[in-house]
Amino acid sequence: MSVVAAVDLGAASGRVMVASVSPDGVELDEAHRFDNGPVRLLDTLHWDALRIYTEVLTGLRAAVAAHPELASVGIDSWAVDYGLLDRDGALLGNPVHYRDARTDGVLDAVVAKLGAEWLYGTTGLQLLPFNTLFQLIAAADTPAMAAAERMLLIPDLLSYWLTGVAGTEVTNASTTQLLDVRTREWSWDLIARAGLPARLLGELRRPGDPAGTVRDLGVPVTAVGSHDTASAVVAVPADGERFAYISCGTWSLVGVELTEPVLSEASRAANFTNEAGVDGTVRYLRNVMGLWVLQESMRAWGASDVGELLAAAAREPALGALVDVDDPVFLPPGDMPSRIVAACAAGGQPVPRSPAAFTRCIVDSLALAHRRAVRQACDLSGRDVDAVHIVGGGARNALLCQLTADACGLPVVAGPVEATALGNALVQARALGVVRGGLSDLRALLRRTQELTFYQPTAGAEAAWRAAEARVHPSH
Repeated sequence: MSVVAAVDLGAASGRVMVASVSPDGVELDEAHRFDNGPVRLLDTLHWDALRIYTEVLTGLRAAVAAHPELASVGIDSWAVDYGLLDRDGALLGNPVHYRDARTDGVLDAVVAKLGAEWLYGTTGLQLLPFNTLFQLIAAADTPAMAAAERMLLIPDLLSYWLTGVAGTEVTNASTTQLLDVRTREWSWDLIARAGLPARLLGELRRPGDPAGTVRDLGVPVTAVGSHDTASAVVAVPADGERFAYISCGTWSLVGVELTEPVLSEASRAANFTNEAGVDGTVRYLRNVMGLWVLQESMRAWGASDVGELLAAAAREPALGALVDVDDPVFLPPGDMPSRIVAACAAGGQPVPRSPAAFTRCIVDSLALAHRRAVRQACDLSGRDVDAVHIVGGGARNALLCQLTADACGLPVVAGPVEATALGNALVQARALGVVRGGLSDLRALLRRTQELTFYQPTAGAEAAWRAAEARVHPSH
């Protein structure tokens, strides 16, 4: 058995989890948890990177104090955001949050210059306004960019601060829209056409590669699937390849696992993405807005008990008010309930009148978005699936899981909740030689040892969900 630490950073919270891994299973304990979120300075939304680093180091010290034999550390986080370093390795300003408005209009200008088809054929990525490519172009004329010698994505920045060794892990690099989807190397042609300085992009790492040693603690760092979804998909407890997955939290990442990218025009038009997974896999998926809409609504209401809200929502009429949760209007922080009211009114939907009704609208709409993304992923990739696996925090949401089963017409397997930390830990343990084999072997270990909940689709539900989809997406 080996003990490793999984640093798992989300957009709302971060945690350092200690995993005891053996060929017989994985046990997780929480060493440290902390809140995370944006900080607005004047007109810009930032991440508090130094605080995040301090919290991570606090968690690692606690992990070592409890487990002096700690063998490795792995770090994952959300995608696309980065820090710029000068030639001395100093951070040039606080990293900007992906929900900041600085990229407004940049995507359209870049697409007009480079062409949507060429961009998709090169990177395989869906066009999202906050992709790193567009963030860097938005920052092109800033003093920080002029002084920058290196860009590091958030998990790589933290790894650098811990070890003094810089590198960029490939699963997260694949979300930047700067990586060639076929070669899994930087697309120097794209970088040149975009007018970005090539010096910003350094050596790529693969999951399992060594990434230095934590200087204060003497513990090695191992590269993992540093995009949190890449680690979460490792821990999808599927048996075989006929599965869809939903990594459900602030975002819902909905897709299938493939061996080759899908670069068809239909795939591009549907805005599906081909991101790098562990062991050379492709995470063929679409970003769905996720529980962010509910989180922001609860913040507006001053509500804190999501269990009470969901219980009340379960008593509300099904498929009453519906919105397209992927509408960009729901992306920025702010008064989410007012936007839901406006969207319902514009779409001819009943307007929710209570937090319970708003919550039911959000959960129904999210399940509908899950249905649409799962079905499109299957159609576009040619992959048939027998079940949908929901991992991450959304696996605790029984109402959402049941509605997703009903909407998709497929069984839903919910869990593990801590999929990202588990996937992170398993990649470290495999690099240490504690467990062996490919993804199927790691997933078999999880099926034997993790608590899973099963939801069957309600008989006769398909017609209602088909009608609901026609209400929200009448042209489809």
